[in-house]
Amino acid sequence: MNYVLKITKYSLILLSVFTLITIFGCFYLLWKFSPELPSYDKIINYKPSLSSRVYSSDGMLLKSFYLEERIFIPIDRIPERIKNAFISAEDKKFYSHFGIDITAIIRAFITNISSYSSNKRVVGASTITQQVVKNLLLSNELSYERKIKEILLSIRIERILSKDEILELYLNDIYLG
Repeated sequence: MNYVLKITKYSLILLSVFTLITIFGCFYLLWKFSPELPSYDKIINYKPSLSSRVYSSDGMLLKSFYLEERIFIPIDRIPERIKNAFISAEDKKFYSHFGIDITAIIRAFITNISSYSSNKRVVGASTITQQVVKNLLLSNELSYERKIKEILLSIRIERILSKDEILELYLNDIYLG
Protein backbone atom coordinates (compact mmCIF):
# COMPACT_ATOMS: atom_id res chain seq x y z
CA MET A 1 0.00 0.00 0.00
CA ASN A 2 2.87 2.36 0.81
CA TYR A 3 4.26 1.79 -2.70
CA VAL A 4 0.97 2.91 -4.30
CA LEU A 5 0.97 6.11 -2.22
CA LYS A 6 4.54 6.93 -3.34
CA ILE A 7 3.62 6.44 -7.02
CA THR A 8 0.51 8.61 -6.59
CA LYS A 9 2.56 11.30 -4.82
CA TYR A 10 5.23 11.36 -7.54
CA SER A 11 2.59 11.36 -10.26
CA LEU A 12 0.88 14.39 -8.71
CA ILE A 13 4.21 16.20 -8.36
CA LEU A 14 5.08 15.42 -11.99
CA LEU A 15 1.65 16.57 -13.17
CA SER A 16 1.96 19.79 -11.15
CA VAL A 17 5.42 20.55 -12.60
CA PHE A 18 4.19 19.85 -16.14
CA THR A 19 1.16 22.12 -15.58
CA LEU A 20 3.35 24.95 -14.25
CA ILE A 21 5.76 24.63 -17.17
CA THR A 22 2.83 24.74 -19.61
CA ILE A 23 1.32 27.82 -17.94
CA PHE A 24 4.66 29.66 -17.86
CA GLY A 25 5.28 28.65 -21.48
CA CYS A 26 1.93 30.12 -22.54
CA PHE A 27 2.60 33.36 -20.68
CA TYR A 28 6.07 33.57 -22.24
CA LEU A 29 4.64 33.13 -25.74
CA LEU A 30 2.03 35.82 -25.08
CA TRP A 31 4.70 38.18 -23.72
CA LYS A 32 7.09 37.53 -26.61
CA PHE A 33 4.71 37.63 -29.57
CA SER A 34 1.91 40.01 -28.52
CA PRO A 35 3.84 43.22 -29.37
CA GLU A 36 4.63 41.84 -32.85
CA LEU A 37 1.05 40.94 -33.78
CA PRO A 38 -0.51 42.92 -36.63
CA SER A 39 -3.67 44.91 -36.07
CA TYR A 40 -6.83 43.05 -36.99
CA ASP A 41 -8.55 46.14 -38.37
CA LYS A 42 -8.17 44.61 -41.84
CA ILE A 43 -10.41 41.72 -40.78
CA ILE A 44 -12.97 43.85 -38.97
CA ASN A 45 -13.18 46.34 -41.87
CA TYR A 46 -12.75 43.75 -44.65
CA LYS A 47 -12.93 45.24 -48.13
CA PRO A 48 -12.22 42.67 -50.85
CA SER A 49 -10.76 43.90 -54.10
CA LEU A 50 -13.91 43.82 -56.20
CA SER A 51 -14.07 44.41 -59.93
CA SER A 52 -15.12 47.75 -61.38
CA ARG A 53 -17.73 47.43 -64.10
CA VAL A 54 -18.67 49.88 -66.82
CA TYR A 55 -22.19 49.65 -68.27
CA SER A 56 -23.76 51.27 -71.31
CA SER A 57 -26.86 53.47 -70.98
CA ASP A 58 -29.08 50.47 -71.82
CA GLY A 59 -27.56 48.34 -69.03
CA MET A 60 -25.17 46.20 -71.09
CA LEU A 61 -21.83 45.35 -69.48
CA LEU A 62 -19.07 46.97 -71.53
CA LYS A 63 -15.92 46.22 -69.53
CA SER A 64 -14.73 44.88 -66.17
CA PHE A 65 -11.51 46.05 -64.53
CA TYR A 66 -9.97 43.87 -61.80
CA LEU A 67 -6.88 42.24 -60.39
CA GLU A 68 -8.99 39.35 -59.15
CA GLU A 69 -12.61 39.21 -60.20
CA ARG A 70 -14.48 38.92 -56.94
CA ILE A 71 -18.08 39.39 -55.96
CA PHE A 72 -18.73 39.70 -52.22
CA ILE A 73 -21.62 37.51 -51.12
CA PRO A 74 -23.12 38.00 -47.65
CA ILE A 75 -23.32 34.89 -45.48
CA ASP A 76 -27.13 34.80 -45.55
CA ARG A 77 -27.06 34.47 -49.37
CA ILE A 78 -24.61 31.54 -49.37
CA PRO A 79 -26.47 28.19 -49.57
CA GLU A 80 -26.33 25.98 -46.48
CA ARG A 81 -24.92 23.10 -48.53
CA ILE A 82 -21.93 25.23 -49.56
CA LYS A 83 -21.31 26.29 -45.95
CA ASN A 84 -21.62 22.71 -44.71
CA ALA A 85 -19.36 21.38 -47.48
CA PHE A 86 -16.52 23.77 -46.58
CA ILE A 87 -16.95 23.21 -42.85
CA SER A 88 -16.93 19.45 -43.40
CA ALA A 89 -13.80 19.59 -45.56
CA GLU A 90 -11.81 22.24 -43.67
CA ASP A 91 -12.88 22.36 -40.03
CA LYS A 92 -15.46 19.90 -38.71
CA LYS A 93 -15.39 21.45 -35.22
CA PHE A 94 -15.79 25.03 -36.50
CA TYR A 95 -18.84 25.85 -34.41
CA SER A 96 -17.48 24.24 -31.22
CA HIS A 97 -13.87 25.51 -30.89
CA PHE A 98 -12.53 28.88 -29.77
CA GLY A 99 -10.35 29.62 -32.81
CA ILE A 100 -7.98 26.68 -32.59
CA ASP A 101 -8.51 22.93 -32.46
CA ILE A 102 -6.09 21.63 -29.83
CA THR A 103 -6.64 17.95 -30.65
CA ALA A 104 -5.90 18.62 -34.34
CA ILE A 105 -2.73 20.52 -33.41
CA ILE A 106 -1.50 17.66 -31.20
CA ARG A 107 -2.40 15.08 -33.88
CA ALA A 108 -0.58 17.07 -36.59
CA PHE A 109 2.45 17.61 -34.34
CA ILE A 110 2.78 13.90 -33.60
CA THR A 111 2.21 12.96 -37.26
CA ASN A 112 4.77 15.49 -38.49
CA ILE A 113 7.38 14.41 -35.92
CA SER A 114 6.93 10.73 -36.81
CA SER A 115 7.14 11.38 -40.57
CA TYR A 116 10.01 13.92 -40.37
CA SER A 117 12.71 11.54 -41.59
CA SER A 118 10.63 10.09 -44.45
CA ASN A 119 10.15 13.46 -46.25
CA LYS A 120 6.37 13.09 -46.28
CA ARG A 121 4.13 16.10 -46.76
CA VAL A 122 3.56 18.14 -43.60
CA VAL A 123 0.09 17.73 -42.06
CA GLY A 124 -1.75 20.93 -41.14
CA ALA A 125 -4.10 21.66 -38.27
CA SER A 126 -5.46 25.08 -39.17
CA THR A 127 -9.05 25.93 -38.41
CA ILE A 128 -11.11 28.17 -40.69
CA THR A 129 -10.39 31.05 -38.30
CA GLN A 130 -6.65 30.42 -38.55
CA GLN A 131 -6.87 30.35 -42.34
CA VAL A 132 -8.68 33.71 -42.34
CA VAL A 133 -5.96 35.18 -40.12
CA LYS A 134 -3.20 33.75 -42.31
CA ASN A 135 -4.78 34.92 -45.57
CA LEU A 136 -5.68 38.43 -44.43
CA LEU A 137 -3.03 39.36 -41.83
CA LEU A 138 0.00 37.10 -42.10
CA SER A 139 2.19 35.57 -44.78
CA ASN A 140 2.34 32.00 -46.10
CA GLU A 141 5.80 31.32 -44.64
CA LEU A 142 6.20 27.98 -42.88
CA SER A 143 7.56 28.77 -39.43
CA TYR A 144 6.65 28.15 -35.82
CA GLU A 145 6.72 31.90 -35.18
CA ARG A 146 4.02 32.54 -37.81
CA LYS A 147 1.97 29.64 -36.46
CA ILE A 148 2.13 31.02 -32.91
CA LYS A 149 1.04 34.46 -34.13
CA GLU A 150 -1.75 32.81 -36.12
CA ILE A 151 -2.98 30.98 -33.01
CA LEU A 152 -2.91 34.11 -30.84
CA LEU A 153 -4.75 36.19 -33.45
CA SER A 154 -7.31 33.44 -34.06
CA ILE A 155 -8.25 33.32 -30.39
CA ARG A 156 -8.63 37.11 -30.38
CA ILE A 157 -10.66 37.18 -33.61
CA GLU A 158 -13.08 34.57 -32.23
CA ARG A 159 -13.85 36.93 -29.33
CA ILE A 160 -14.59 39.85 -31.69
CA LEU A 161 -16.43 38.27 -34.63
CA SER A 162 -19.24 35.75 -34.74
CA LYS A 163 -18.74 32.35 -36.35
CA ASP A 164 -20.90 33.40 -39.31
CA GLU A 165 -18.82 36.55 -39.84
CA ILE A 166 -15.63 34.46 -39.84
CA LEU A 167 -17.16 31.96 -42.27
CA GLU A 168 -18.30 34.85 -44.50
CA LEU A 169 -14.74 36.23 -44.60
CA TYR A 170 -13.36 32.78 -45.36
CA LEU A 171 -15.78 31.94 -48.16
CA ASN A 172 -15.33 35.35 -49.79
CA ASP A 173 -11.54 35.31 -49.58
CA ILE A 174 -10.45 31.79 -50.54
CA TYR A 175 -9.33 31.10 -54.08
CA LEU A 176 -11.78 28.86 -55.94
CA GLY A 177 -10.02 28.61 -59.27
